[in-house]
Amino acid sequence: MRSALITLGIAAAASGLYFAAGRGEASAPATVQTAPAQAGAPAQPAPVPSAAPKADAPGQRVEVPPPPFSDGIFPCSECHAQLTPNRTRRVLTDMHQDIVLKHDEEHRWCLDCHDASDRDKLHLASGELVSFDESYRLCGQCHGEKYRDWRAGVHGRRSGQWNGHKSYLLCAHCHSPHQPHFQPIEPKPAPKRPTRAGR
Repeated sequence: MRSALITLGIAAAASGLYFAAGRGEASAPATVQTAPAQAGAPAQPAPVPSAAPKADAPGQRVEVPPPPFSDGIFPCSECHAQLTPNRTRRVLTDMHQDIVLKHDEEHRWCLDCHDASDRDKLHLASGELVSFDESYRLCGQCHGEKYRDWRAGVHGRRSGQWNGHKSYLLCAHCHSPHQPHFQPIEPKPAPKRPTRAGR
């Protein structure tokens, strides 16, 4: 049994190297090791890391079009540079009256996402500043499942090559960051079936 598992592990590693080499990717040779066995248990092959394309590696910056800002709204620092940050939840009356927060509004406020010191940036939970064209990283902190699906091209819109260059739309291209749920859409009637002349 042990020799069969080792042979299977070596075959899997060899096929992984073969396919990685076929795509033109350089990779370090994989070594098959066995995990330490507990008393009386057979040794198990150690997992071999997958050779994922670099464009899909976690933390890798992806190509996106510019964020969909309203005209005249960016850079935010043009207006906010002289203002003292106000962390109080409230209805906005001076500016941004069109923004109604319906995105976990009982627990969130503007400065939970927008940076108080640099209004031209967003900030992650760690405090790391990110530009608006990396806003997907901010969204992904709470919406991990959607972020995973977005990176895989299942959620949202991704175009490009399967194993090559890809470009994505930001979350904000489809969802308002302040009210991300889509409004209900009334269904249209079914299309009429085409008919031939004389029938």
